[in-house]
Amino acid sequence: MRRYLVLAAASALFALSQHCSAQGIEVAGVKFADSLQVGDSKLRLNGAGIRYKLMFKVYAAALYLSERAATPEAVLKAAGPRHLQIVMLREIDANELGKLFTRGMEQNAPREEFSKSINGILRMSEIFSSRKKLQVGESFSVEWRPGTGTLISINGKPAGDPIPEPEFYSALMKIWLGNSPADPQLKDALLGKAPAVRLNYN
Repeated sequence: MRRYLVLAAASALFALSQHCSAQGIEVAGVKFADSLQVGDSKLRLNGAGIRYKLMFKVYAAALYLSERAATPEAVLKAAGPRHLQIVMLREIDANELGKLFTRGMEQNAPREEFSKSINGILRMSEIFSSRKKLQVGESFSVEWRPGTGTLISINGKPAGDPIPEPEFYSALMKIWLGNSPADPQLKDALLGKAPAVRLNYN
């Protein structure tokens, strides 16, 4: 009887996740579409979740790829564009956020990769230091475009030219997907591992 109930619950969760996937998902009140278009490529939602600091929700994040990826290595090797969308859930000092990102890259990237990312890190620091704060509901994205580089956008608008070094993109993504990620539960969520995403479905 117990085994039957477990199987029934699992089937219900699977059906719910399939239904929610068709409509996109909602994470902490932030709605993420099931797919988005980047140039000629249609990207699918790989996973989404919340960045917590202590007990506080800092931002919601969603990762879009052309093909499903369940490991950090698969994400970094994925063909085509890749898109990480972040929406703020609390006000934060933008310059401080840029410094935290730099620290996260240094903690997770190999020394050679980090050293090749310095120019990109300086550009990223300029982008965030030019803003005093990121308010609740504001967003930024990190998008990898093959042959072009990493495009950072704030509230949907490109913040300067793309950063061409692939090492910068790799080091940047390891903030969330590296061995010492900003939030281990968010890492699992971006990789589409239950229950981190499904608990936030409508």
